[in-house]
Amino acid sequence: MALADDPEPIATTDGRVPGRRGRATRQRLLECTTELLVATPWRSIKVIDIARQAGTSPATFYQYFENVEAAITVLAEELVEGAGVLAGLVDGDWSEEASWTTAVALVEGFMEYWERNRAVFRVVELTTVEGDLRFQGLRVRALNAVTVTLARVIAAGGDGAASPAGSDPMAAAGTLIAMLAQVAGHRYGFEFWGIRTASLVDSQARLLHWAVTGRAAPEGAHVAGSEAPPPRTGPVVGGGAAAARTAEVKGAARAAAKAAAKPRK
Repeated sequence: MALADDPEPIATTDGRVPGRRGRATRQRLLECTTELLVATPWRSIKVIDIARQAGTSPATFYQYFENVEAAITVLAEELVEGAGVLAGLVDGDWSEEASWTTAVALVEGFMEYWERNRAVFRVVELTTVEGDLRFQGLRVRALNAVTVTLARVIAAGGDGAASPAGSDPMAAAGTLIAMLAQVAGHRYGFEFWGIRTASLVDSQARLLHWAVTGRAAPEGAHVAGSEAPPPRTGPVVGGGAAAARTAEVKGAARAAAKAAAKPRK
């Protein structure tokens, strides 16, 4: 009988249950898949690319996954687990004294969650737009827990009165979560135009705070670094997080190319 804190059972493609070493190999293959997704279109990734990145063989990859898409699906399923942390942030303290801090923490947490899983989310978003029902379902599941929790908080936050964002708490919550997802997904596009990430967090936190509590943000409250920048007349190439992300992608591409160039033993 498995203990409550035992890891979830994992089977190989032929139905066997791998031991500790096999689980480590599987996890390494998933990590390498994520690394390649950072700088490579997912349909361009081959099994041999992942195997080389992991320092193993295609045969070993096929012990754990039927194909590249199966590995990406596992990564997408892990998004659902990570969203539980966001639901915990939503369930924070929305009292008048603490609500602004809670709103900022939720927006920052969502940004961090999306950033940590950006490569996988990019695939999920693309395939969802293309009509892939599997990935669409995974996206819904990943955001469902936080959306439902936010709807409950909105419904309870106005002493029976409707939220300023609308009379249907689920519609208001869904709209807010869609906002958080879209802004997080296009963060570097905003940076390109010189819009600081801190300003994005500040703006979203104000909207979230208003929708949940019915109150404006406390006077003088703001996210550090969100002070208004000078007027913009065009894109700010390489500004802030955009420059860091560009360097990260280039580094990942160089690492993948280096790994692919290594002679097979």
